[in-house]
Amino acid sequence: MVAASTLLGAAGEHYVMSLLLRHGFIAALAPVGVPNCDIVVTDDIGDRLCAVQVKTRIDKGSDGGWHMSKKHESISSPGLFYSFLEFGKSLTAPPACFVVPSEVVADVIRRSHQAWLKTPGAKGQERNDTDFRRFLPDFERKGLMIGCGPGWLEPYREAWKTLAART
Repeated sequence: MVAASTLLGAAGEHYVMSLLLRHGFIAALAPVGVPNCDIVVTDDIGDRLCAVQVKTRIDKGSDGGWHMSKKHESISSPGLFYSFLEFGKSLTAPPACFVVPSEVVADVIRRSHQAWLKTPGAKGQERNDTDFRRFLPDFERKGLMIGCGPGWLEPYREAWKTLAART
């Protein structure tokens, strides 16, 4: 049986690819196993190229964020974008999609993790460093004051124009 997370990821990649095509981009799924890229995007004559990494979630859990890892702190390229996709609580809920440049993601992941390490654990203990990271729509809700509070992701909602400027 196929894992639900595998199906969710595939649904997210296909959904984002369909949005890219609807916005006039030439887009195709990258071959399985390509690191840091789920969708390859170009213009209509193949002159300009960029890549999209899709992160998909459904509305469950307490922080409303997406799983990331330590490697995402250092993945930064003018031609790489992340699409953070929120499918909502049900199959009929309208999805939300945030298009964020990789430079922004790397910076926010790095700063938020450093801030998290400085906060005490549940019993007041020092936190242990791990490879696990979260990309959140509101870091302040978790007590991480890095300038990314409520609504900080809104400028990136459906921000396909950001991607268009680099392709």
